[in-house]
Order: sequence, then structure tokens, then C-alpha cells
Amino acid sequence: MSEDPRLEKLKQIQAQAKLGGGQERIDRQHAKGYLTARERLDLLLDPGTFRELESLVVQQNDPQAERPLGDGVVTGYGKIDGRTVYVYAQDFTVQGGALGEMHSRKICRVMDLAAKNGCPIVGLIDSGGARIQEGVKSLGGYAEIFRRNAQYSGVVPQISLIMGPCAGGAAYSPALTDLIIMVQKQSYMFLTGPQVIKTVTGEDVDFESLGGADVHLGISGTAHLVSPTEKDALALCRKVLSYLPSNNVDQAPQVTPEDDPYRRAEALNSLIPLDPQEAYSMHTAIPQIVDIGSFLELQAGFAPNAIVGLARLDGKPVGIISQEPESMAGVMDIDSADKITRMVRLCDAFNLPIVTFVDSPGFLPGVDQEHRGVIRHGAKVLYAYANATVPKVSVVTRKAYGGAYVVMSSKYLGTDITYAWPSAEIAVMGAEGAVNILYRKEISAAPDPQAERKRLEEEYRQKYLNPYAAAHAGYIDEVIEPAQTRQKLIEALDVLANKVESTTARKHGNMPA
Repeated sequence: MSEDPRLEKLKQIQAQAKLGGGQERIDRQHAKGYLTARERLDLLLDPGTFRELESLVVQQNDPQAERPLGDGVVTGYGKIDGRTVYVYAQDFTVQGGALGEMHSRKICRVMDLAAKNGCPIVGLIDSGGARIQEGVKSLGGYAEIFRRNAQYSGVVPQISLIMGPCAGGAAYSPALTDLIIMVQKQSYMFLTGPQVIKTVTGEDVDFESLGGADVHLGISGTAHLVSPTEKDALALCRKVLSYLPSNNVDQAPQVTPEDDPYRRAEALNSLIPLDPQEAYSMHTAIPQIVDIGSFLELQAGFAPNAIVGLARLDGKPVGIISQEPESMAGVMDIDSADKITRMVRLCDAFNLPIVTFVDSPGFLPGVDQEHRGVIRHGAKVLYAYANATVPKVSVVTRKAYGGAYVVMSSKYLGTDITYAWPSAEIAVMGAEGAVNILYRKEISAAPDPQAERKRLEEEYRQKYLNPYAAAHAGYIDEVIEPAQTRQKLIEALDVLANKVESTTARKHGNMPA
């Protein structure tokens, strides 16, 4: 018995839709070493779970033009580690992934479905920009996407994977999402391309140097993670989602812990040098405190004087924020303030407890920092911590001076539990600066000014630069042995698990720009 011709036609149309811009263009994509949109989705999602939506949509403006099915973007839903996610993947084989009216409508549709159903949205971006031939409709399409990026921010996780070009106004969409993952030597983002820049400013720059993955990870701070290959980037996306809840109401997914919650890290007891001027690295400490192998650092190359990332403590996801004394002595500056603020807001939006490690001598002094607005950037950190309602636990490891101590999750800002190591130095400023201000006359009048200065500095350290003075005043809950930090954090977060904090009714606050 012959097959129903209607079913045969359906199969032909389905096969045609899967070809996107055609086999020749697919072959060209493969020749460059790149995957197609559908191949990327197959790697991103659990096997066999992808369900496509609106696969037969075509552009409506010019019925005489080439109108590939799907209009250059593959949209739908699937599962990652068994949890539903909504996805869209731009298809470079169709007009270079350029966005038009119907293309944007498909993206907006899955974004709306993701928000309605409380599921993450993952966008695989590979596009030459707006379709010039569709004029203002393309621009309107981008605006609709941007509006949804903003409206659903903090409602469901939004992750952007830049798999190829993302140029012009299109770059605003990933910039509005929670995390950006880029591929080295393959993806790039910029508002104005090399040709425009050369025409306007005379600067000669190539795509990679202008907006490549390494530039956005280490210089602009726009990218959060970078991978050497597409497959690695897709695997990273899966890993990131394993730390995040599906929406702002759910709790983050827990895993069965394989690490002893009472494991001691003896090396931490000798981590802090006796000489306060000698550096050490919190990159050494953090992996010893969190569950083994669970720390995922974000924005690793940007503002290296601060460390932010995701980790687990006894199987439960947390956000990690720390200074890095090995870089600029852990001093806070404009970039590190922005980096920390963003991480606090991400954690607070998606119910991740915040663990903060403090070692900062203060804010970076200098005319450049002051003129560029270090005050308002530092105020962002203060604003973010003060408004965060998730469990907050901090550990002062060494220097906690002045304003940098206050803004970094101090008890004054509503941090729930604050610990300090015996090496902690909590004061308005360091011994040298304080002695210069307090005892300038006594030092100059002393028979041996240098000896008197040293004596006064040591006296100041003994009296003020220790955690016990702050503990006596109630600003430190407990001075702990560094080797016990993991146990203390796990116990603290356990008792804070059901924390509820009421907030003042308002439309929204006005965070410093």
C-alpha cells in the first residue's frame, strides 16, 4: 500500500526545514570548522529532548525573494540535566543569520514561553546583524528582544552563547542577559566594526583585536566565560545552569555531596604570611574551602584584584566573592567594584547564598579613579550588598580597611554571619597611615623618630589591627581557625537556609549608575 501523499509531503517539508540555507551552505559552515545551529542544539540539550517550534515560518516582506523555512533561526525547547530550557539558535546558513521581522518574532515567542513557564532561556547567537532590506522592521524586532531581555531579567536565567559574529545593536541583547559565553578565535562582539572605526578615528584594528573573546574576557569584562571550541562552550553552558534555579522562585538545584562537610584544610592555617606586606592568593584558598572541583570562576581575566564565581558547599550552590591580594594587593577600583556588584545582583536574583572573603586595604587612590567616578562605582557594591536578601556570610582573612571593609558585606550592611581569621586586620586604615596622622608630632620630637614610629605602629597593631577588637564590639561573630572555614560556612548556611527578609514597599531602587 502506497504512503499517503500528504504524509510524504510533510516529510519532504520537514527535511527541507532542517537544511536551513541548503546543503551547500551547510558544507561551507563545516569547512570553516563550525557547527550548524541544529548541531549546536543537539550538543547543548539532553539527547532526544529538543522539540522545535515554528519551523515553517518564512519572511513575509517579499514573497518573490528566497524564503528558507524557519527564517534563519531555530527555536524550541528541550532539557538540560532533566530540566526544561527554552532555546534559540541563529542559523548562519540563512542570510548570515541576519535578523528580520519573523526571525525576531520567533525569538520573542520562546522568550515569552520561558518566562511564563519559569524556565531558563539560552540564546546561541551567530548573526551578521539586522536585515537591511527589511528596514525598520528589523530594528523593531531587535527592540522587542531587548525589551524582553530587560523585563525577564531576574525572573528566569538568560544565557547568551556567542558562536560567531554579534555586531552593532545586536550586542545589546547578550549584554542584557545574565551570562555571556564566547568562543576563542571564532566569536566577536562590537558596536562599530573595524571599517567604521578606521573611517572615523583612523585606528586600524581587526575583528579579533576589537571584539574577540579574549578582549571581552580580560579587557572589557563583557564576557563571563570563554572556551577554545564550540563544544566546550556548550558544555560550559550546561555546567553554569547546574548552579542556577529555573527561575527566581525556585531554589537552586542541589547535588549529592561527595565531599566531607567537616573536611579540614590544614594548608589554610599557614596561608597568610606574617608580613602584612607579603602577598598570597585566594585562588589557592577558595578551592580548598568549597566542594572539591566545584568552583567555576567568572570573568577570570577582568579586574583580577577581585574573584567572583559559582561553587557548591555540601552540594548546595553558592556565589563566591573575594578580593585577590596577589593582584594590586586586593585593592578595590572601578572595575572590581562593577564586577562584584554584578555578582551580588545575580546571586540575589536567583536565590544563591553569597559567601564573601575580605582582604582589601581600601579603594585605589588617584586622580584617574576619582575623575572616572570611583565613588559611584564603589557605591554600587554597597547598594547591592545592602539590598540583597539572600543568606550572606563573610570571612575577613586579612586586611579590611576603611570604606572597602564597609562595602564588602560587612555586618553593617545586613550580612547575617561574619567570621574572621586570626590574621584579620579590621580598622579605618593600616598602621603606617594611622600612626602618621595620630602621632606625627610625637614622632618628630622623639630622639629616634624611626624607632618611635616602629614602636607606635606595633602598639597600634596590637590594639586595633586584630579581629578581637571588632569581635569585642560585636561586629565579628567569631574568630575561627582557617582550617575550619569550610565547616563553619556550611553550618552557617544551613541555619540560614530558611531566611526570610522583608523589604520596604517600592517600585524599585535607584542604583548608582
